[in-house]
Amino acid sequence: MADPSSYRPRPGEIPDSPGVYKFRDDHRRVIYVGKAKSLRQRLASYFQDVANLHPRTATMVTTAASVEWTVVSTEVEALQLEYSWIKEFDPRFNVKYRDDKSYPYLAVTLNEEFPRVQVMRGAKKKGVRYFGPYGHAWAIRETVDLMLRVFPVRTCSAGVLRNHQQKGRPCLLGYIGKCSAPCVGRVTPEEHRELAEEFCDFMAGRAGPYIRRLEKRMTEAAEEMEYERAARLRDDIEALRRALEKSAVVLADATDADLIAVAEDELEAAVQIFHVRGGRVRGQRGWVTDKVEAVDTAGLVEHALQQLYGEERGEAVPKEVLVPALPEEAAAVSQWLGERRGSLVSLRIPRRGDKKDLMETVQRNAQQALVLHKTKRASDLTTRSRALEEIAEALGLDSAPLRIECFDISHLQGEDVVASMVVFEDGLPRKSEYRRFQIKTFAGQDDVRSMHEVVSRRFRRYLAEKDRTGEWIGADAPEAAVGAPAPGTPAAVGVVGASGAPGAVGHAGTAGAAGSSASAVDRAPGGDLGSDGEGPAAQDDGRPKRFAYPPQLVVVDGGQPQVAAARRALDELGIDDVAVCGLAKRLEEVWLPGESDPVILPRSSEGLYLLQRVRDTAHDFAIRYQRSKRTKRIRTSPLDAVHGLGETRKQALIKHFGSVKRLRQATIEQICDVPGMGRKTAEAVVAALAQAAPAAPAVNTATGEIIEENDGGST
Repeated sequence: MADPSSYRPRPGEIPDSPGVYKFRDDHRRVIYVGKAKSLRQRLASYFQDVANLHPRTATMVTTAASVEWTVVSTEVEALQLEYSWIKEFDPRFNVKYRDDKSYPYLAVTLNEEFPRVQVMRGAKKKGVRYFGPYGHAWAIRETVDLMLRVFPVRTCSAGVLRNHQQKGRPCLLGYIGKCSAPCVGRVTPEEHRELAEEFCDFMAGRAGPYIRRLEKRMTEAAEEMEYERAARLRDDIEALRRALEKSAVVLADATDADLIAVAEDELEAAVQIFHVRGGRVRGQRGWVTDKVEAVDTAGLVEHALQQLYGEERGEAVPKEVLVPALPEEAAAVSQWLGERRGSLVSLRIPRRGDKKDLMETVQRNAQQALVLHKTKRASDLTTRSRALEEIAEALGLDSAPLRIECFDISHLQGEDVVASMVVFEDGLPRKSEYRRFQIKTFAGQDDVRSMHEVVSRRFRRYLAEKDRTGEWIGADAPEAAVGAPAPGTPAAVGVVGASGAPGAVGHAGTAGAAGSSASAVDRAPGGDLGSDGEGPAAQDDGRPKRFAYPPQLVVVDGGQPQVAAARRALDELGIDDVAVCGLAKRLEEVWLPGESDPVILPRSSEGLYLLQRVRDTAHDFAIRYQRSKRTKRIRTSPLDAVHGLGETRKQALIKHFGSVKRLRQATIEQICDVPGMGRKTAEAVVAALAQAAPAAPAVNTATGEIIEENDGGST
């Protein structure tokens, strides 16, 4: 625990201006991001007597080892920068609502030649129109099924569309009138796009005028005694009305608004959002968060607005946002929302009428969501805590292992030997920290030697990060250079380290960091670590670094030999504060270094179940990586070795000659006849194929016949 006075800025260093500040821990991780109208007043409030601080704030300032700030010109800029940094650094002491990417949306892919109506989840894509979110995917499918008879828009996948284009006949939906069959030319691309846009208009709340037009056409058809057409129009109108009934009218004035309600207690908060378009509830979603910082309802609302609209533009931001409490800087937040929409956005608390009544409904939903979440989580937290305590007791650890890393080796008969590392924090998987390795120091099958190599490489990189970080924040660190702000950049950055000495001051984003930019190895998430020390060190920017944080427990998939290898690797590096154990598959025994007998955990033990889950996760991750490498090797073609021969010309060669076998028999002149092939490249192709030994012929095991090669695979 750090003493906040050890890194408290000196009087007069902090400017009395709007800005955003970051607290970092002794590993240089950003642990908290905040904004302030006056940086001097806000930061001074953190460096009072710790006993007077809110318990969560006290925990944060004693965990931190330095503080930095960036000056901006307006409060809106501070809001934008705060949102960007929270998203980028994922600080542990900031309120972060659990992502709602699982919510399904009704999407219309207007970015395709023939727009498609479908259910979509996940991040939103450019050129796609979204409606929702919905509580269940089946609700979307029911709505679409009702509307396809009126708006027969394509719903099939790209593969199905190509298949029917080649066949020249539509699918079943085309035959029964629920698709306009653009695949066979029943409608032109322009006509189909017009259908899709009418579908979007209807879903956006402009249903009344369209239904009135259909009613007029129905009346005209009846007057002209075209009763079949009138009956079809009548059924279309009924289908649209049934679709509308699925979203009840809640606001009579056809309001476009989002209503946000918050239910909270001392530890957690639940947020519910109702999306009202055209006076009807078009979507609903909710988030739950741990209150890891001292924040009131207004602060929770501000965080919710940032997450809800941080990536949105245009009509996705409504004209009106109704909230239970206004953020501290309501005018700045409203201006920020208006910039994202492109027009004025009203941010207010409903005081009377239908909107206040609807807000009470949203509030009840938030309260129920919080109760349901706490009911579910109570057992989860208890179970995970018990599992970690059982592991600590069984292995003789001083405290529960809050971070566990597990290693596994995978290969196929000694080929494509790889390893995996998975990370569990507080009993839950942290997938962003997963890593994978190629075994490089030797060839062949040796799980013990492989385990020693992988653990050595992982902790060698940790020591390198630790040494580099220690040099940066230590009292003897060389004084950083002072840089001038970039032209047109209004921000300035201040840094105060653990020693209390000010760091570099420069333009926004530099943060006074020393060291060169990250190498490709450091930047690629989840990639393989190359040779130890490969590439320059990553810049100290607060982002989660590869292998930068030590675990309390290392688990290896295996028995005594693998455990001994991992322990030996740690001992060679001088690391004695990380425990090691192994979990053998056959009897699920837990092995400890230097022990002749295993630790036997009861079959009903939550600790054993957690260790099994960690081990199995590492095993699956390693197998997936090994299979991907094997598949890549099998699919390798001799043409891959030809320098300058891209995928397009490789496919052209295979298409022209029919197979690699026939290409191998071709002359340089025949290869030059292929469009795009020059003589120099043709000579390189002939040389590469001559060096590559042809594969043994494939045999049909049923008939004994030799199967002729006819593709561009390996030879």
